[in-house]
This record gives sequence, structure tokens and C-alpha cells, in this order.
Amino acid sequence: MENYIVSARKYRPGTFESVVGQRALTTTLKNAIASGKLAHAYLFCGPRGVGKTTCARIFAKTINCMRPTPDGEACNECESCKAFNEQRSYNIHELDAASNNSVDDIRQLVEQVRIPPQIGKYKVYIIDEVHMLSTSAFNAFLKTLEEPPRHAIFILATTEKHKILPTILSRCQIYDFNRIRVEDIVEHLAYVASKEGIAAEPEALNVIALKADGGMRDALSIFDQVVSFTGGHITYQSVIENLNVLDYEYYFRLTDYFLSNRVSDALLLFNDVLNKGFDGNHFITGLSSHLRDLLVSKDPVTLPLLEVGASIRERYQQQAQQCPLPFLYRAMKLCNDCDLNYRVSKNKRLLVELTLIQLAQLTASDAEEPGGGRSPRQTLKPITPTPSAAAPQAAQPAESASQPQAVKPASSRQTRPTAPAVSLSTTASALKAQAQEEKKVPVVKQGGGGLGISIKRPYAAMEEKAANVQEAPVAVAASVSHEENRVFNEHDINLCWQEYAGHLPKEQIAIAKRMQNMHLAPLEGTVYEAVVENDFVAKEFANLLPDLQNYLRKRLNNTQAELRIRVSAPNEKVRAYGRVERFQMMAQKNSALLKLKDQFGLELYS
Repeated sequence: MENYIVSARKYRPGTFESVVGQRALTTTLKNAIASGKLAHAYLFCGPRGVGKTTCARIFAKTINCMRPTPDGEACNECESCKAFNEQRSYNIHELDAASNNSVDDIRQLVEQVRIPPQIGKYKVYIIDEVHMLSTSAFNAFLKTLEEPPRHAIFILATTEKHKILPTILSRCQIYDFNRIRVEDIVEHLAYVASKEGIAAEPEALNVIALKADGGMRDALSIFDQVVSFTGGHITYQSVIENLNVLDYEYYFRLTDYFLSNRVSDALLLFNDVLNKGFDGNHFITGLSSHLRDLLVSKDPVTLPLLEVGASIRERYQQQAQQCPLPFLYRAMKLCNDCDLNYRVSKNKRLLVELTLIQLAQLTASDAEEPGGGRSPRQTLKPITPTPSAAAPQAAQPAESASQPQAVKPASSRQTRPTAPAVSLSTTASALKAQAQEEKKVPVVKQGGGGLGISIKRPYAAMEEKAANVQEAPVAVAASVSHEENRVFNEHDINLCWQEYAGHLPKEQIAIAKRMQNMHLAPLEGTVYEAVVENDFVAKEFANLLPDLQNYLRKRLNNTQAELRIRVSAPNEKVRAYGRVERFQMMAQKNSALLKLKDQFGLELYS
């Protein structure tokens, strides 16, 4: 029985022209060989399976060829090329740094470098996975790498360039190998299939190329696996079955469910995916990629970013025309949030299902617009529609309640009210007198009945006052004009001042902190002033003053409220007090606070 050779070895490139997906690098190496400008050290770095070691071998073979072709390739006919092809050349030495990473191994290599080649011009040393060398081995290699003999050339290959010492990097010409494109991998796999007499569908080869993630060696290994599974006839269905890949059909169906708001079907499809052994995170990342592909399919300019087969590309274009752009933007945001929260979630299935429910409700007729244009609102609507018959029944009581009751005409026998009638002028004057009394600052009583101020509910008095106002007789409320300004005191305006400071955005946190440490002082009537320490702060408050004054007038229900900004005098102390200082100032006005502090054993922290 003939020995079987895997495709990755059997179809390994032997010339620069046959290298797939690295045209820029191979052209540079060919030009360097043709001009005779060869460096003494090269570093080939990049992902696995993209051709680093292959290019190093082709380079070593070409520079020792005795009769190179006009296009810069090896002739494969001279003694040096034959020795290389038969793996008996003494001019090319390959060293695996993963298993030969000690100082002794490097010293042995340095001793061999001194021996000149027997056939050819150069001795080439290919050190694979060079990042595995120890620090001491790197240091032992530095001098030889910087000034090797004229006949020695070093080619270092690695997948992790960041692990190599900078002193090594500075002594090498660095070539960065890119991941191979999906189109190039598909083309090479089709070539291998034709050579082997294997029938393969383009969509199947595209799935293999996507699974390889830019590595040709991985693609050829997967290709051999699929060939063994199918017996020489590779179809799209057999590939996704053998590789356990989620079919495009799942995501196309799921998107149709989203557009038609079919939540139940979306949940059943996700359950089917889980029953086939797929992970929820793999499913949600695949859905994110599908939505991204739909987005790039909407515009012909971005269509080249779609790495799928021809038939699948047409399906993407058809479904992309049915998807509104706001739906795609918000759906991608939801899928990305689900992917970020998946690892930390305790109930991973529920997290994905909630995301699917939200996605299926994005195009509903009553869907809310995204708040602020930054992220979709996380709202959930009922999965099953509510019965429409309940709407008229619920509307009937509301309609009857909204209808005004009929007023019976007053009869001559109607009894008169026992309470005396209150004149409107007397009521208005009484309200004004009550408001003048509220302007006085309340004094805390020190009697045995307690302090009179609740620490847990500092605004309880205001709540009670508001309740009393709501419970006022209808006759008194009707007597007051709606255009009359409400009377406020110093406490009220400072409370609204603090509220405004708490509503400022994060970009204005500095001025918000400053406002929280300030106190408005009355000037005359409804005019209050805020004293700042310098002109710069006054300019900041001047920019904020129109909006701030409108806010205070609206909250105080008084259009006459006026706020002024003043810069403090040189001898006037205006600064932000700390917590301890504020307590001491309050204690000077009310010694009951000291009693409260001692009674409960409280401590103050600055």
C-alpha cells in the first residue's frame, strides 16, 4: 500500500510563485536575491500556517542555486537544488528552538557556523519558534547574529514577535506575514481538489476557509478530514455536519423571525441549536457576524468585505434589503452586549433568550426609539398578544368616570351651610400673611420633647406643608389667581439650588461640586446672590445663569425670582467649608447638635 502524504506536505510550495497570499514578501525576497543584497539575519513573523518556514526553505534553496531562472526562482536541476529536494543538503540547517533552547545548544550552533559550505555559496540556519529561546541563550547568540561569517545567513521564524528581545530584533530584517484571505484559500483548495480528482462545492470550500482562520496549513488539514468523511464528494451539508458548524440557514431564518416579530419561533430555533450541541456564546457571536454581514451587504461599496460564496452572497443581498438600518444598528448593539455579559452571567441561556426577545421586538409598530441615539432601550413587551375584547371593557369605566356629573338645580328648600362664608379678599390677605411668616427661619426647640428635626427625613416638614396645601378647601383655592407668584424663602431657593447642582451632567462635575458647597444669600425681596472667589468662576456661572435662573423660577413658581453673581471683596472670605467646619458653624447657631453628637457617640470625618 502506498504511503499516504497529507495535503499540507504534498502541496507545500517549492517556489516563490507558488506561495499563496504573500505576494509582497515573496517579491521583496526575489528582488533581494536578484540584486545580491542579502542580509545576514531575517525574522519571519506571523500567525501559524501562513508560510514562514516554507518561505525560509525556498529562500535558502534559491540563494544556493547554481543556475537560477531569469525570474529569480531556483532551477531544480543543479546539484544544490537536487540535494535540497532530496533532503540531503548540508547547507541548510533547521533548528527547533522549542526543544533546543539552552545555552549549550546555541554554543553548538555557533561552532557549526564557522565551517564553510562544501557546495553552494551560503549556509542557511533556520531557527523555528525562536521566541522559545531562554534569555541566556539569546544573549549567547547576540554576537554571532550581529557579525556572522560571510557564508552564514540566519532566518528566524516565530508566531510571537513580542517575546523576542529588542536586541535581537534590531539585528534582523523583519518580515511580517499576513493571514491568508478567504478567497485565496478557496482558490488553492479548489486547485488541490482538482489535482486529487475530488468534487467540491464552492460553498463547502468557503466554510473550510472560514474555519481555518487565515491559515493554509489548517485549511488543508480540514480539507483532508472532510475528504475522509465524504469519500471524495464534498458538499456544503456534509462540511457543516462534519465540522459542527452552524449553518447560514439558521441565521437567515432567525433574521426573518426578528423582522416579523415572531418571538416564539426565535426561541424554538435557539432551543434546536442548543440540542445540536452548540454553545450559546458561539451562537450569539455567529448572530453578530451575520448581522454585520447584512450591514455590509446593503451598500455596494462595502460588499467586498463579505467573505462568503457567490450563492450565499446573493441571499445576503436579498435579506439586507429587507432590514432597515436602525434595526441592524440596534440588533448589533444588543448582540454585542449579550456577548460581553455572557461569561459573567449565572443563567446563560436566559441571557441569550432575553436578547432574542428584544431583537424580535425591535421592528414592532409600537417600538420605542433608542434613547439619545447611543443604545437601544432594554424594554420587553408581552410575547403573546393581549385579548382585544378587554380593551372596551376597561375603557367603559374610565369613560363613565370622565363624564361630569349632572348638577341638580338649587331648590328653595335647600338648607344653608352652617359655616359662615369667607370673602375672597380676606382669604387672599390671609394667605399672604401666612407666606410672610414662612420666610422666617425656624428655630429648633431644645425642650425634652426632642430636637424637632428628623435626620432620616430632612424634608418631612416640606412634605407635610405640601399635603396641607393640597387639602385646602376648594373655595380658598379657587379664590387665588393662577398668575400670582408663590412666596418662597431662603431655604426654598437653596434647596432648588442644590437640586440643580445634582442634575448637572458629568462633564460639569467641577461646577456642580462648587455649587453644592455654596449658599445663596438674600439681597432684597426675591433677589438673591451667589458670591464666588474670582472672575474665572464668575464667568463660568455667568454662562450657566440663564438656564439656572429659569430652573429656579419654574421650581419656585415665581417669575420674579432673580439670581446675581458677585465676586468677593479682598477682605471677604469665600471658600468651600469641610464637613467638620460646617458642623461647627451649625453648632454655633444651634447647640442642640452638640448634645445630639454626645448622646449618640457620633464622630466627624473630614
